[in-house]
Amino acid sequence: MSAIGVIATLRVQSGKEAEFEGVFAELAAAVNANEAGNSYYRLFKTGETGVYKVLECYDDQVALDAHRASDHFRGIGARLGPCLAGAPEIETLSAA
Repeated sequence: MSAIGVIATLRVQSGKEAEFEGVFAELAAAVNANEAGNSYYRLFKTGETGVYKVLECYDDQVALDAHRASDHFRGIGARLGPCLAGAPEIETLSAA
């Protein structure tokens, strides 16, 4: 198996950090409960105010595609949009 890592950088509007973190916690719980092909999905704060990183690890491309197509990602993820200050920056990594 060739694991895939994802680092998503999310910039959140000032004053919406708590709302963002609450909605993200729901999303992370849904990912952990419903995605067997995901082994890591966690939100981190950076040293820059309002900037977060999501670290993700999937077993393979099929698992990553399933994540992106899932009802919880699309539904709960859509609720993150109003909190964001721009489009997420997504970096995809291949396991060595």
